Amino acid sequence: MGKNLVSNHIRKLRFNHDEMTQQQLADKVGVTRQTIVALEKGNYSPSLELAFRIAHAFNLPLEEVFFYGEHTQE
Repeated sequence: MGKNLVSNHIRKLRFNHDEMTQQQLADKVGVTRQTIVALEKGNYSPSLELAFRIAHAFNLPLEEVFFYGEHTQE
C-alpha cells in the first residue's frame, strides 16, 4: 500500500487557536512534541484515542481535524 491516507488540519488549527505551539498541544493531549511534528507532516497516523484527544483539545468533532483518503490540504 502506498503513502498514509490519513491526513489532518492540526497545523492550521493550532495557528487558529491563539497560535498554539506544538509543545502546548503535545502537553494538552499527553504526547511528545515529536509526535505532533510527525502527525503534521503526515508521517504518523494517531491511535483512535489520540485522535479523539486532539479533536477534544480543539473542541471540534473528529472529522473536522482528521480526514481519510484524497483531500487537498487547505
